[in-house]
Amino acid sequence: SLCFPQKLWKIVESDRFQSIWWSEGGKCVAIDEELFKEEVLGRGGALRIFTTQSMKSFIRQLNLYGFTKMQQDFQRSASLPEFLAEEAAAAAHSQILHYYNPSFNREYPQLLEKCRRR
Repeated sequence: SLCFPQKLWKIVESDRFQSIWWSEGGKCVAIDEELFKEEVLGRGGALRIFTTQSMKSFIRQLNLYGFTKMQQDFQRSASLPEFLAEEAAAAAHSQILHYYNPSFNREYPQLLEKCRRR
């Protein structure tokens, strides 16, 4: 089975989830908290992705793997998909969380193996 960063990579790269996407041109992960709880953490049985259903535990995992929370300075994304995801989340008044890890970058998938638990 895949480790946490690999699972995270798969869902960020997938078109199936509206609640999580690349931001900052592939350097950060953006998460629409409410939708993510429902769409990803709320999955049960064989469809379950992560072992937890709690947002708090999911964020603890991010921290254990060296992700840091970014303060969003409300710069608009240059890419259309990112911009549309941000717009949709803003319209729903959702809390968007941005997390950064230097080894988790869309342009450099080979860095993923450096993403280790602390």
